[in-house]
Amino acid sequence: MLAALVLSACAPSASPDQSPASLAPAFPLTLTDTAGRTVTIPAEPRRIVSLAPSNTEIVCALDACDRLVGVTDFDDYPSQVTDIPRVVIAAQVDLEKVVAAEPDLVLAAGNELTPSSVIDGLAELGLPVLVLYPSTLEEVYEEIHLVGAAIGARAAAETVVAAMLERADAVARAVAGAPAPRVFYEVGVFAGTIYTAGEDSFLASLVAAAGGEPITGDPLSTSISLEQLIAADPELILLGDAAYDPSITPASVALRPGWHVMSAVHDGSIRIMLDDLVITRPGPRIIDGLEALARAIHPDRFDPI
Repeated sequence: MLAALVLSACAPSASPDQSPASLAPAFPLTLTDTAGRTVTIPAEPRRIVSLAPSNTEIVCALDACDRLVGVTDFDDYPSQVTDIPRVVIAAQVDLEKVVAAEPDLVLAAGNELTPSSVIDGLAELGLPVLVLYPSTLEEVYEEIHLVGAAIGARAAAETVVAAMLERADAVARAVAGAPAPRVFYEVGVFAGTIYTAGEDSFLASLVAAAGGEPITGDPLSTSISLEQLIAADPELILLGDAAYDPSITPASVALRPGWHVMSAVHDGSIRIMLDDLVITRPGPRIIDGLEALARAIHPDRFDPI
C-alpha cells in the first residue's frame, strides 16, 4: 500500500490534556475519512469487518480484536485474527461474505486497494464504511485516532499514539544531524517493472523520518523506470522484497543489467530488509519499521541488536 493519497480531512481526535469524560464514546457520530467521505456511525460498533491487514492491526491495538467478524486472507497479526472468517480472498472482496458477517462498521482501504465500486455498494446497503489510507507517518497516527473515535475507543487510541510518538522521537534524536543518503527502497520487481515508495507516500515519509532521502516512483502506480532510478543514483539500496524471496540478494542485484552504474551497487551498499512487513503496513507496528529503516540507513547511530 504505497501510492500517495492526500488526507482530505482529519478525524476529530482527543488531545492528551482532555478529560476522561471527553474521551467517552458518544454516538451517533459523524466522521470524515481519508477519502473525504462523511460517514455517520449510529451506535458503538460491535461487529467490525476489516478489508486491509493494517486496519485489522489498528482495531486489535485498540483492544477490540473480539469485535472483528471479517478480515482478509493476508491478515496474520495478532495471532488471534487467523481464526476470523475471511471476506477478502486473493485481494478480492467477497461482498456476500461481508454482508453475511452483519457488520455495523466496515474499515476499507483507499487508493482502490478496496475498489470504489465495493465501497459504494456497501454504503448503498446502509453499512457505515470508513476508508483509510495514510500518505505520511503523521497520518498513520491520525487514522488510529479516527478508528478510535469510530469504535468508541478514543482513550485507547491516545495511549497507542503516545507510545508510537515516543519511539518515533527517539529515532529522530538518533539520526539528527546525520547526512541523509539517497535511499531506494525496493518493494518489488515484476516483469521488468520496478516498484518502490510512491511520491508523497507514507513509505517515503518513513524513509525520510529514518534519516534518508527517499527515491520515489509514480504516486499512483509506485513504479519507477530503470532510467529514472539510474538518474537518481541511490547511495543505499534496501531490498524489501528479499524478505519473501531468498533469490533476491545484494549479489543478484549487482548482476542486473544497468544496475552496476549506481553508487550503491559499486560501493556495496545494498541491504536486505527482513522487516518489510512492518515497514510497508501502515498500522501501529509501523514504528518497528521506522526503527528498522533507521538502523539500516544509519547503523552507526544505534547500538547493535
